[in-house]
Amino acid sequence: MSLIIGIDPGSRLTGYGIIQKEGSKLTFIDAGTIRTETPTMPERLKRIFEGISSIVDFYQPTEAAIEQVFMSNNPDSALKLGQARGAAMTAVVVKNLSVAEYTARQIKLSVVGYGAAEKEQVQMMVMRLLNLSITPQADAADALATAICHAHAASSNNKMLMLQSTGMSRGRGRWRLPG
Repeated sequence: MSLIIGIDPGSRLTGYGIIQKEGSKLTFIDAGTIRTETPTMPERLKRIFEGISSIVDFYQPTEAAIEQVFMSNNPDSALKLGQARGAAMTAVVVKNLSVAEYTARQIKLSVVGYGAAEKEQVQMMVMRLLNLSITPQADAADALATAICHAHAASSNNKMLMLQSTGMSRGRGRWRLPG
């Protein structure tokens, strides 16, 4: 069993989502946003760091995943997003957790099956995969999607390792025994 925190960084709203993974079953634990409504960037970064630190202290996740920064047309926005991401990552790493990083495309592909999915599609699939009765706020849904992506990636990596240890390899779209 593992407890995964997913993080969707933002300089004004940072989403977080906590899921439990037991075998192939995913269970919703919590999700929300850290609002940084302050005028200065240093104060925003402090709130992100403290917010993520508190969540990690409370839930004690065993794994962490965060969305990578995408290239923006606005360099200032990209810089602020990178700083917010750094504050969130630092809060997790300080608690001795390693952090897996995924692109928005990887997350959408893992959760929706389409790498260019819209936010509403991600929200709907998060609801389905976690059996939620209400639609999570967009940033919280993105954070849950990040955690789900990590759970799927961990399962895929474990399957690959098991198959490799049995001597099986992948070739031309199917698994085959060596020889």
